[in-house]
Amino acid sequence: MSQTVIIQQPGSATCAVMSPTGDWSTGRYQCCADCATCCLGFFCPTLLACYVANKYGENCCLGITFGGMTALRTHMRLSYGIQGTVCNDVLAMCFCGPCEVCRMAREMNIRSPH
Repeated sequence: MSQTVIIQQPGSATCAVMSPTGDWSTGRYQCCADCATCCLGFFCPTLLACYVANKYGENCCLGITFGGMTALRTHMRLSYGIQGTVCNDVLAMCFCGPCEVCRMAREMNIRSPH
């Protein structure tokens, strides 16, 4: 009896620009890099989270589910070749969630501006 090994999960494959340094393009607190995103993240972080999830190709409701943005941050980090751990993703989203969502939005705009 042979078993089939799945090497690629179903879903939409997006073309991502890998990080040459293994780091995020901007820092967590570099909100002045995109003031409009920063204002949206400060005054209505849930709306920005839904926008980021939708723009990344996920259902916009991911932005309001428990742990949804942490999962999205982990996937984004792995897709873009950014170093880190799941533990760091969880801590960043728990303690600096709105700033991280702003950084995720900036990262998407830098890597795929269309």
